[in-house]
Amino acid sequence: IEKTHNGTLSVIDWLPQSPDLNVIEAMWDHLEREQNKGVPMESETDEMRECLIGCLRPRLKELIVVDRVLDLIDFIENEQKERIRQKARNDGDISAADYLINAVVQKPHTPGWFTAFVDALNNGGCNFAADYMQLNLPTPEAEAENENCVRLIHLLIPSLADMATETVCAHCFSERLLTEDERDRITAEIVNRGRRSGARELLRRIIKCPPGWYSTFLQVLKDTEHHVLYNELTGNEGSDKKPSLKDKPIATRESPTSAESCDGTESMEITVNEQPMDQSTGHTEHVCLMSTFCDSEPLLSFADGSALEVARSPEKEITLRDYQMEVAGPALEGKNIIVCLPTGSGKTRVAVYITKEHLDRRKAEGKPRKVIVLVNKVPLVEQHYSAEFLPFLKNKYKVERVSGDSQLKISFTEIVKKNDIIICTAQILENYLERANSGEDEGVNLSDLTLIIIDECHHTQKGGVYNHIMMRYLKQKHKNKRLVKEQKEPVPLPQILGLTASPGVGGATKMEKAEEHILRICANLDASRIMTRRQEEFKKEQRKIVVSVEDRREDPFGDVIKKIMTAIHNHAELTPTCDLGSQNYEQWVVQKERQAAKDENQKVRVCAEHLRQYSESLNLCNTIRMQDAFSFLNKYYEEEMKKKTAPEEEHKIQITDTERFLFNLFKDNKKELETLAKNPEYENDSLSKLRTKILHEFSSRDEARGIVFIKTRRSAIALNQWIQENSKFADIGVKSAYVIGGGDQSVVKPMTSAEQKDVLKKFGNGQVNLLIATTVAEEGLDIPACNFVIRYGLVTNEIAMIQAQGRGRAEDSSYTLVEVKNSGVAEKECVNEYRKNMMNKAIQKIKSLNQITEFQIQAIMEEKVRMTKKKQKDIKNESPSNVKFSCRSCSEPICTGDDIQIIENMHRVNVTPQFRKLYIQRENTTLQERLLDYETNGFIACKNCGQRWGSMMMYKGIECPCLDVKNFVVNLNGKKISKCTKWNEVPIKFSAFDYAEHAINMTMSDNSDDDETM
Repeated sequence: IEKTHNGTLSVIDWLPQSPDLNVIEAMWDHLEREQNKGVPMESETDEMRECLIGCLRPRLKELIVVDRVLDLIDFIENEQKERIRQKARNDGDISAADYLINAVVQKPHTPGWFTAFVDALNNGGCNFAADYMQLNLPTPEAEAENENCVRLIHLLIPSLADMATETVCAHCFSERLLTEDERDRITAEIVNRGRRSGARELLRRIIKCPPGWYSTFLQVLKDTEHHVLYNELTGNEGSDKKPSLKDKPIATRESPTSAESCDGTESMEITVNEQPMDQSTGHTEHVCLMSTFCDSEPLLSFADGSALEVARSPEKEITLRDYQMEVAGPALEGKNIIVCLPTGSGKTRVAVYITKEHLDRRKAEGKPRKVIVLVNKVPLVEQHYSAEFLPFLKNKYKVERVSGDSQLKISFTEIVKKNDIIICTAQILENYLERANSGEDEGVNLSDLTLIIIDECHHTQKGGVYNHIMMRYLKQKHKNKRLVKEQKEPVPLPQILGLTASPGVGGATKMEKAEEHILRICANLDASRIMTRRQEEFKKEQRKIVVSVEDRREDPFGDVIKKIMTAIHNHAELTPTCDLGSQNYEQWVVQKERQAAKDENQKVRVCAEHLRQYSESLNLCNTIRMQDAFSFLNKYYEEEMKKKTAPEEEHKIQITDTERFLFNLFKDNKKELETLAKNPEYENDSLSKLRTKILHEFSSRDEARGIVFIKTRRSAIALNQWIQENSKFADIGVKSAYVIGGGDQSVVKPMTSAEQKDVLKKFGNGQVNLLIATTVAEEGLDIPACNFVIRYGLVTNEIAMIQAQGRGRAEDSSYTLVEVKNSGVAEKECVNEYRKNMMNKAIQKIKSLNQITEFQIQAIMEEKVRMTKKKQKDIKNESPSNVKFSCRSCSEPICTGDDIQIIENMHRVNVTPQFRKLYIQRENTTLQERLLDYETNGFIACKNCGQRWGSMMMYKGIECPCLDVKNFVVNLNGKKISKCTKWNEVPIKFSAFDYAEHAINMTMSDNSDDDETM
């Protein structure tokens, strides 16, 4: 098909004398014939070339090495080149090549663009890609053979990565499989990230070479004495014959013993393809692995029905140390236990071993087998899957992971049915257990599982999701006792394995209470024993350093802040009873704000809100730089002033006398604060001590890599900025990044799971060597190469202290506590050390548990009371007309519950015409949320005072103002509630949003408006 001058399509005649000509060759021959006729068709020529590139795109993406080619293409702008480079760095060559091809075919074309692209491919060493572009195509047989070679390399990368990369790289260069630039890049990769990473880079490069590379590479392996790898690739044991994929053994097996040993085996087709099915071709290439659960070798099958016997990607052998085997012992006998080992001692590896033994034993016994691994944080799902369970168990069992970030499009129930090991967040399992309990088809029962592994199991208490799951277990366990007495069949229950570095003491100050706390956790997990390493076997304690700081001799910046706060106290007639900027002061201010909102005392409410910001700035001033504290305040007041500016000039937002006083107060002191913030003489001593400590760690170690824990998201971001702007850090090779939480409870924009994962990946491979983190990185996340930990003005409880210390896993790692003014961290750390010692003694005392039944019965009764209260709370008998909402800022009445409807049982919206008159709409550039049927990209605010009320949501083409209850004062039956932060705290069942009815009303309204204008 071709495009004619008038834009219509016509059919290109197929040449009858060339039945074997493929579609690309036919198109190219047609183009040449038309050009030979002398037809002026430059635009058509370009379109045919674009079409050619489109047809070849899947192959070109695999063959182009972007960093070789990009600089040789002069018609792509520098800005676009930089984006392509960034794509290559982040997502790899295939994704970047796709971007590059888009840039090449982008219109308008410069004269000679196609030839320039082909020349760049040739000159950049991508000759195979250039051959395709010039239609120097390999024969189908040669192409198929080359494809199979590439797939074989992909399959065996885990084994090939163990090669002596430096030696193989040098030989590949001498054999012209690599260019000089590629050799240098691979060498740099070896130096920076290690031999295995360099090997992967080498393999990625050579498979892009023209056909014939495979035999050359085999010869390189043979010449460099990599006989094991040579045999794995060829399937020959000790043979000197150069293999070819044409020499394939026949796939059939005639051994009767082999057949008999494979009863009940499963065949599984695995697609080995880095990219999804190409949309332009509708074609997916497959390698079919006949994988069985017997001892037979897998086969790599080809399109012609023949097969090559290949070595399976080797499964890592699980080797446990003596203490790990000892703590695993009772679990290997099928008992419920808790494994309590310090961070870095291999708890997860013990769990992998127990999982394998559990599955092997039940398989041999012909019993059902299903293991589920529960975690409490989304990043841990991928970590346990990729780093532990998949590498050790992938060849024998089906392993899958599921979390809120998963892209799997089938139900969790199906995933459980189809896999042997499932790693997921605990809430997902709880949701599906509840579905089964309520009689839904798409549910999961505890009886479907044979082993539950609970990571960070010290959270199995109170109202946590782990505890909800375990209460289901304990109830069924006690029901089973009754069923046995009645001589009925009990419901099978899974074995339980808990993992923790520290169960804590629950705030206990006496040994008796510490023992009771640990016993309750054990009872909740139905653990018969708590297994830990013998005290004498613990590795050497980290070097622990407490860095004391001196108070500033002068703090003029802080004095000005306190002067402003005092003026606000006087204006609002408030009398604080604690030190300004302390934690107690912040709690006092929050209570004043809530009470004032309830009393509709806008003077005190607004003053309290501003006092919170000044208190935060004092904390920043004591923790980070004064200029960070000033920037925070300045930005806050800029945002507040924007709220008081209406989008339309004809409408004015009310500014009260108190607000005017507060704006002027900051304005009057702004210049002085800005000047003081620039004077380094008045900086806090904590920051100076932190700088000295970081510089010492990086200058005294060959490869320093550390974490600085800090209290708030805002201070983490500011501290990272300070480090990146300080040339002294850059001079000694400090490369910092921050990682903060993903929840939206803070005004600071949260990190997505993908962003967290990206930063932790860079920290793991050395691209980042200093991590600034809030408490999100304390627990669970595996960062093995960290060799120093600093807690900067942050101490919580003994569990967090043990977790933070455990981040430093390298030999000779250090743990440092840096004091910050008003933090009291040194005293709290002493208390935590005392609790840690008390916990260890309590664990040793109660290792064998004989008294947990009483605690279990108590836990069940407490759960029943909790569920009863929850059901009572969920029974929303209140009429929507009984609840009224008023603006939190100006106390203006807004609407009643009758005006509010709910979308997808989640979003509360008010679409009444009366409500539309009460708000203004603003653009929110930080919020770009895209979901299935709706999107939000702006927010709504009070027309009277500018207080934000919620967001404007586009739902199936209709604008729906979506309300956030925390921005309102709720009046229920005359009683005001000022501290509602979530809609489920409002005991009202709102009516469902009727999309069809609202759409009809809008249409009728629009028609009536049109009639009036006619």
